[in-house]
Amino acid sequence: MKWLGRRQSDNVEDRRGLSGGKVIAGGGVIGIIVLLLNVFGGETGQQIAPILEQMQGGQSQTETAVPLSKEDEEMGNFVKVVLADNEDIWSKIFAENGMTYEKPKLVLFRGSVQTACGGASSASGPFYCPGDRKVYMDLAFFEELKTKFGAKGGDFAIAYVIAHEIGHHIQTLLGTSAKMRQEQEGKSEAQANKLSVALELQADFYAGVWAHYNQENLDTGDIDEALSAANAVGDDAIQSKMQGQIVPDSFTHGTSEQRMYWFKKGFKTGDIKQGTTFEEIR
Repeated sequence: MKWLGRRQSDNVEDRRGLSGGKVIAGGGVIGIIVLLLNVFGGETGQQIAPILEQMQGGQSQTETAVPLSKEDEEMGNFVKVVLADNEDIWSKIFAENGMTYEKPKLVLFRGSVQTACGGASSASGPFYCPGDRKVYMDLAFFEELKTKFGAKGGDFAIAYVIAHEIGHHIQTLLGTSAKMRQEQEGKSEAQANKLSVALELQADFYAGVWAHYNQENLDTGDIDEALSAANAVGDDAIQSKMQGQIVPDSFTHGTSEQRMYWFKKGFKTGDIKQGTTFEEIR
């Protein structure tokens, strides 16, 4: 992605040099479970993470500030540009539809972080907290995405994840998330999971819409990087890799095929009105 020398957002809180607190020593199975539950913004994993971490032995307390390397600083600048692109594009789309876009904050952290949705470790993966309307990311997640889940990696994989999390912010602003939670009440677990899948796939669609309007800044291979990331974290791919069997009723984020399909649809159409995942997933 072409990003050097471009506008950077002022809405990034870089806490990487200040991160500390509860960290799971060595990660472990519990950390991986939390990561899979929460990958790409799932609220279930964010809520259950503190409980699972209490079950995990070998926790340590760290409060030492860590200076940022030149690579850290460069990655922070890249994130600021991606967030700025999202701000510009979504402000324009909202204005065209008679609305005002409220810009979210993006928090970079290491190890652990406190949010309005509770505490979380890096094992939770990137997530959006509607309580404070902030996106939280530990960039170490993307190395996990490559080594554990087989994604290609690359800077646009990071851009895609950011855009997906901003998609959850869009859903909060439009009232979609609140409506979905209301619809989940009284439903069976399988029915509630379908609604969760629809929410996640719509966030993938919104990420594709953002990419559609940002094509002038894309490099060859960027879309392939995004699709590789989406493929790697499909529920079916994760379940097959981690437990050797696939249980469709337990899906909360969608299959690899679904995640790629909705990102591509957003990228192809650029039309937010075509993100009809709730109508099509039921």
